[in-house]
Amino acid sequence: MSRGCELCEIGAKMVLFVSGKCLGSCFYCPISEKRRGDVIYANERPVKRDEDVLEEAKLMDALGTGITGGEPLLKIERVIHYAKLLKKEFGREHHIHLYTSLAPPKKVIDILKSAGIDELRFHPPMELWDKIDQTEYPKVMKYAREKGFEVGFELPAIKEIPKILEVLEEIGGFLNLNELEFSDTNAEEMRKRGFVLKSDEENAVKGSEEIAKKIMRDAKVQVRFCSSSFKDRVQLRMRLKRTAKNVAREFDEITEDGTIVYGVIESDVDPKTLGIPEGFYERTERGIETAWWIAEELSEEFKCYVEERYPTYDRIVVERTYLRKGGKD
Repeated sequence: MSRGCELCEIGAKMVLFVSGKCLGSCFYCPISEKRRGDVIYANERPVKRDEDVLEEAKLMDALGTGITGGEPLLKIERVIHYAKLLKKEFGREHHIHLYTSLAPPKKVIDILKSAGIDELRFHPPMELWDKIDQTEYPKVMKYAREKGFEVGFELPAIKEIPKILEVLEEIGGFLNLNELEFSDTNAEEMRKRGFVLKSDEENAVKGSEEIAKKIMRDAKVQVRFCSSSFKDRVQLRMRLKRTAKNVAREFDEITEDGTIVYGVIESDVDPKTLGIPEGFYERTERGIETAWWIAEELSEEFKCYVEERYPTYDRIVVERTYLRKGGKD
């Protein structure tokens, strides 16, 4: 697989969303409404300053970054800025791949190379897949290869793509296939075209995985299939685990899913009078945060609960369980 995929698989790639602006109108586009404008996100963190990007990368020990959108090249000055910023901070070995639906001119390829981009993933409009050999994409990808980029197509598995495979075989590129998925923003258009869910437990489209397997059997080039379940259960979990190791306090417990579990004691008493050792608690507006098992032991005397949250900057709570043993109301 490409270097970008290797790092993504172990959760070491930060996703840098540089703008929701796009010239296309792909019916399967899953981007949420809040990202459809000219906004910037580092993973799920809104970006207002360079430090937001660098802090997010450091929190997850990122070994690379995937620059995406929208169409990133509509904000090429932003792409260049962040690529140089990341390379300066983390070194040349920090791998950066860029997604684009365009076939940019050679001068743009040269600019991207000088900015430090390592890999280009092209996502042409679906109406061009069957005649891709008649477009500018092969020429652009071949030139990018000559300049030292890893190049390939990244597409949703919707139908067979013989022309795409022919072009990749000729230029020596890779193919990434993503399982087609329903989202809040594309569901209506997907249903209009007859797509249905694979199951009630996931957002994947029925038949997409089978199409991907057929393409892989026919391919004579490097092909990587990224299933919906793999993205949710492996890639995301690995990224959360990397982040959790950096943000967890001494008393936090990291779960197999990469979330953090701890206890909360709803009291303003001095933790030392409760026998909680120094460094094993944190005072907050809600009370005392400490190990979940300490909260459980003290729930006979105080109102306590166990909380599970994501290790991300927004501290989204997954679950809160109140320990109603005998705490006073």
